[in-house]
Amino acid sequence: MRSTLYVPGDRSERFDKAMASGADAVILDLEDAVAPSSKNAARDAVCAYLSTHAQGVAGGGSGPALFVRINQGDVGATDAAAVVAAGGQALHGLYIPKVSEVGDILSIDHVVDRAEASGHVPAMHVGFVALLETASGIFNGTSIALHQRVKRLAIGEADLAAELGVELTPGDERELLTARSLVVMASAAAGIEPPVGPVSVNFKDLESLRGSCEALRRLGFRGRSAIHPTQVPIINEVFTPSVGQLRKAERIVEIFDAAIAEGRGAVADDNGKMIDEAVVRTARRVLAQRSLIEAATDQKDMRT
Repeated sequence: MRSTLYVPGDRSERFDKAMASGADAVILDLEDAVAPSSKNAARDAVCAYLSTHAQGVAGGGSGPALFVRINQGDVGATDAAAVVAAGGQALHGLYIPKVSEVGDILSIDHVVDRAEASGHVPAMHVGFVALLETASGIFNGTSIALHQRVKRLAIGEADLAAELGVELTPGDERELLTARSLVVMASAAAGIEPPVGPVSVNFKDLESLRGSCEALRRLGFRGRSAIHPTQVPIINEVFTPSVGQLRKAERIVEIFDAAIAEGRGAVADDNGKMIDEAVVRTARRVLAQRSLIEAATDQKDMRT
């Protein structure tokens, strides 16, 4: 998932537009984007859409991965039970907000276990993306990421910055560099996919979006959330390996594999730079990312 596009759960007229935006995943949002007075109506609208989408998937249709961001506490538990029952196997997963410790995951995990069983959904089908939006969540990132339902971590920087009391430097937001790095390291330590980057609330400043996406990619993120469809093409472009990167990676793997086949351990690339296992592992990751993107694109093109 390079791009994940949020859409308010009480704006059902936007759901299909979001699904056609080119985003790799769409997040139907029941939390921050919905006013407290509209929570129940939003849940009903999301469940109705999930039910229709589930019928399409059963008939062979496809499209972007579909997630729901639930609320916290008892409301979130009600959200989780309802959307899993409505979405079935069409629901890829849940975004769990403001996860500060693994206990925040466990409470929803129990709800989803029951919903999967009663809805005849394969056990553990619904994965979690844990949103780390507090200092505690950042420091507990590894234990959170080790939970079996957590497939990725994501960082929510608006709440985190407010808790920390930091003022972000426009452009590079350097004040959150440590937090971002800790989330990347927690994901790697737990052996899960690289994390999802934060939203950029200024959806009209696409040049700044590109620069911050490139900084996140260099830091180890492999995708980013969006709040507007205009952000999606830039996010997809930045988090897709370039032709030059792919050719370089292919050449590194080719040289290394040939050397191993000939019984040589030490090998240099075409520029005389030593290739070791770490370099090859990075190259293979780039090629694997291309394969995953191509597979996801093929799935999205299968829409009915």
